[in-house]
Amino acid sequence: MKENPRARKIADRIREITVRALEREVKDPRLGFVTITDVRVTGDLQHASIFYTVYGSDEERADTAIALASAKGVVRREIGKGLSLRLTPAIEFFLDALPENAASIEHLLDEARMRDKAAHDAAASAKYAGDADPYRKPHEDEERDEA
Repeated sequence: MKENPRARKIADRIREITVRALEREVKDPRLGFVTITDVRVTGDLQHASIFYTVYGSDEERADTAIALASAKGVVRREIGKGLSLRLTPAIEFFLDALPENAASIEHLLDEARMRDKAAHDAAASAKYAGDADPYRKPHEDEERDEA
């Protein structure tokens, strides 16, 4: 299904407004080092899902989630001011698992590199089980016919 270009533009605008509102309007000390990674808006522009990451421990992530939940009204008000829509979309904040996924993918790639190196090292020291070239050559057949 194709994405609605208007919804994508609105989502980008909501992202900008949300970042600015979190910097200037929200003064909650529980709010950690937050990065808004993505915003997705439904096709009817009624709901916006805001994805974020937090730099820090699990406790800081939990505190930030609580702070964002309490600041939802302030952020929605700023979104309503910044958009020229008839209805302001309802917003929801979701912790983005992107850093954890990237770390696990990086770990898997490191493991694949180690296995490739081990296979390459094993192939370099490997020897043939039989002759290096097990196939008959035409000149061998001629020697047998002459004998």
